[in-house]
Amino acid sequence: MRTVDPERHRQRRRQIIEAAVVLFATKGLAKTTTAEICRAAGMSSGNLFHYFPSKQAIFYGMFELDRDEWDAALESALADPDPWAALMRVVDRIAAEAAHPLMPGLIVEILAQAHRDPELARLVAEADQRLFRGIAAIIERMRDQGLADPGLPPDVAARWVVVITDGFHTRGYAEPDRDRAAEVAVAKELIARTLRYTGPRTEDR
Repeated sequence: MRTVDPERHRQRRRQIIEAAVVLFATKGLAKTTTAEICRAAGMSSGNLFHYFPSKQAIFYGMFELDRDEWDAALESALADPDPWAALMRVVDRIAAEAAHPLMPGLIVEILAQAHRDPELARLVAEADQRLFRGIAAIIERMRDQGLADPGLPPDVAARWVVVITDGFHTRGYAEPDRDRAAEVAVAKELIARTLRYTGPRTEDR
């Protein structure tokens, strides 16, 4: 009887998703074929369907990777004794994701599909909620340590932090003179003001 190596299975799924992401971002879900995904992933269609039952399932799989990576990042942030430094790493991660050349096309495709696909809309909402909860927990630590006084419940303050950082995504189109490093610095300052953060900035230490 053939046994399945869970780690190998996970890695193969990741390989397929990462190959498909490039196609989804550049061509869109509807115009991407399973044959193209197979070629990009370097496998036969029969092998592909051993890991995913459909092209749509591969699209959903993007959120599987995102969930695992963000869960690890937020767990690390919550373990950091310096909650402000931890929050700034989360902001840096969001900014880095937004700066990826494939991200603008991928965001447009996800939003377009989510309006028509309840399952995808659920996955998007779940991803948002995980991020909100993680940031809220960091803000709560800052408040408990006397480092911040946002005047808002942590979950509400967390949403405003995300509103500020969402600008990295919504302005993802090409701008020749765009200074991303300066934008990130401004976003961090706006977040500090929103949270009424009173401790030292990460870059000051």
